[in-house]
Amino acid sequence: MQRDMVRFSKLGQRRRRQDQLGIALVTTLLLLMLMTGLSLAMVLSVKSDMMINGYYRNFRGSFYAADSGLTIARQAMINQMNAAVGTFNTTTQPIANGTDATVQSYITSTYGTSYQPITGSGAAANSWPEKYKITSATFGLAQCTVLGGTGTCSAPSGGVTGYQYIYNYSLTAVGQSQGTEAATLSDRGSVIVNASLVASATTTSFAAWGMFIDQQSICSGGILVPGTISGPVFTNGSWNFGDTGKYIFTDSIGSAGANAGYQFSNGTCDQLNATSDKNGGTTIAPTFQNGFNRGQAAIPLPPNDFNQKRAVLDGKGTSSSPVTKQDLNNNVKNITKTAYPNSGASSGVYLPYTTTDSSGHPIAPQFTGGGIYVEGDAQVTLTPSGSNGQIYTIVNNGVTTTITITPGATPGSGTTLVHDGTNPDLTITGVPSVIDPVTNASTANGTMLYVNGNITGLKGPGQGQAAINDGTALTVTAANNVTITGDILYKSEPVTLTQTTQNGQNIPADSLITGNDHGQALGIFTASGDIQLNNGQSNRLLEVDASLATISQGGTGGLTNTGSSIDTLTIVGGRIQNNIKNINTTTRNVFFDRRFGGGFAPPFFPSTTVSPGTLTNPTHAVSIQRVQWLNQTSYY
Repeated sequence: MQRDMVRFSKLGQRRRRQDQLGIALVTTLLLLMLMTGLSLAMVLSVKSDMMINGYYRNFRGSFYAADSGLTIARQAMINQMNAAVGTFNTTTQPIANGTDATVQSYITSTYGTSYQPITGSGAAANSWPEKYKITSATFGLAQCTVLGGTGTCSAPSGGVTGYQYIYNYSLTAVGQSQGTEAATLSDRGSVIVNASLVASATTTSFAAWGMFIDQQSICSGGILVPGTISGPVFTNGSWNFGDTGKYIFTDSIGSAGANAGYQFSNGTCDQLNATSDKNGGTTIAPTFQNGFNRGQAAIPLPPNDFNQKRAVLDGKGTSSSPVTKQDLNNNVKNITKTAYPNSGASSGVYLPYTTTDSSGHPIAPQFTGGGIYVEGDAQVTLTPSGSNGQIYTIVNNGVTTTITITPGATPGSGTTLVHDGTNPDLTITGVPSVIDPVTNASTANGTMLYVNGNITGLKGPGQGQAAINDGTALTVTAANNVTITGDILYKSEPVTLTQTTQNGQNIPADSLITGNDHGQALGIFTASGDIQLNNGQSNRLLEVDASLATISQGGTGGLTNTGSSIDTLTIVGGRIQNNIKNINTTTRNVFFDRRFGGGFAPPFFPSTTVSPGTLTNPTHAVSIQRVQWLNQTSYY
C-alpha cells in the first residue's frame, strides 16, 4: 500500500507538469505580439517624422530659393545701372532717359519667363536643386537731382558737382523645391545712383585765364565793366554785374561764391544764385555763351615768386625754396665772369653760366640756366634781333647792358652776347632754356628776366613797333612794381583784334590767325607789387601783348594807371589780379590769346594746382535701400 501511495504521488506530479507545458508558448507569443506592435508604432512614427521633415525641408528650400531669387534680381538691377552710367560732366548727365524701362524689361525677360535653377558647384553641385522665378518686377525713376548746380538732369547748369538718381523698385519671387511646396516673397525699395565729378589735381598756368580776380566781394559797390569779355573768367569771390551796359562772355565764367551780385542804378543790389535779375523795369541778363558756374572750389594762389627767381639759376623753376646769396654765388656771373658776391650786391646784371667743366678744367663760357638776373631797379627795353633773336636793353644803376640772345636749331643751343660799353663783350655758348627736371635736358627755349627790385620802365622800341620776336618765349618778373611805359607788341600778332568777314562768315575778334603761331609768348608778373601803366606815348594809346599777373597769397596787386589818362588800352593775352584797380582808361579792349588755353604759356609763368571748372575723374556708386520684405506664402 505504501508502494501504491508513492506511485500515485509520482503520477500526480507528471500530470501537473503536463498541464503547465503551454504557458511558455503563450507567454512567448504574447511578448512577440507586443514587440511587433511596438515596432510597427516606431515605423509609423519615424515615417511620419520623415514626411514632416521632408515637407519642412522642401518648404524651407523653396523659401530660400525665392529669397535667393530676390537677391539675384536686386544684384542684376545694380549691375544694369552700373553699366548704364556713361561719360558725364557738368553739362551731360550720366544716365540716359528711359534707362529704367530698359532695366525693368531686362529683369522680366531674364528671370520672369521660366524657373531659374539654383545649383552649387564642385562637391556641392547637386546639394541645392531648387529654383525660382520673378513673377512681378517694377523699376521706375522716382527722382533725379543735380548736385551743386541748377536745372534738371537732362539740362543741367551752374556749378554742377554730380547727380543723384533714385529708382523705386518692387520684386515678387516664387521659389520651388523638389516637391510641390512653393514660397512667395516680395521686396521693395530704392536703387540709388550717386554720380560725382571729382576734381583732379591739375597744374594750370594762370595764363589760361583771360581774366582772373582773386578778391571780389559781392555787392561791394563796384561792378564788372560791361562789354565783351573773352577767355575763361574766374574769381575767388563773387561777380558783380551792373545795368550800365551789356555783358557777353564768350568762354566759361566761374566763381567760388555761390551767388552773383546784381547792382542796379537805384542802389539796389541783389545777391542771387541766378544768371539774371530784374528790378522794376530793369533787367540785368549777361550773355553766358559757355555757362556761368558758381560755387566752385577757390583757386590756390602762388605764395611768392621763388620759382621764377629759381628758374633763372637752373632753368627748371620747380623749387619753391628762397634763393639765397650763396645760390646766386654758385650759379650766376656778370660780364667780367665775376660770381655774384656772397655778401650780396645792390646792382648788377648776372647770367647763369659756367667757365669750367665737371672736372674743374677751364672751358669757354657755357649757359647753364634759364634767364637773366638783375639786382636793383631797372629799365628794360625789348627789341627783336634778326629772324628769331631777342635783345634786352637793361639800364641798371646808370649802366646800360645789352644782352642779345640768338637761338640755334635745337633747344638751348645758340649764343648769348653781353655788352655794356665798358668791359669786353662776353660771348656765352647756349641760350636760356626750359630744362626738364628729370632728364636735365633742354626742352624748349625760354627766358626768365628777373629784376630784384622795381622795373621802372618796360617797353618795346617804339609805338607800333615789334618788341617780341617770333620764337621768343619770355616772362618778365619783378620783386616789386612793374611800370609799363610804352607799347609791347608781338612781331606776329597771334589773334585777330577786330571782327572780320571771310567767305561770307563772321570771324570774331581774338580768333587765332593761321600761320602766326611761332611760339612767341610774353608774361609779365609780380607777386608783391602792381603792374602800373605810365603811358609815355603822345596819342594816349597803349597796347600790351602779354598775360599780366599781379597775384600772390594775401597780395593786393592789380593793374593800375599811375600816369595820364589812356584813351584806348589794348591787352592781347589776359589779366590776373588780386584786386581790380583804377586804370583811368576810356576804352579797354582785352583779347584772350587762345594759344594759352591749351597748355601753352609763357615760360615759368605762375601756375596753380586747380580743380577745373569742368570737373574731371567722374565716379559713381550704386546702392540698394530696402524698405520692405514680405513673406506672402500661403500655409496649408
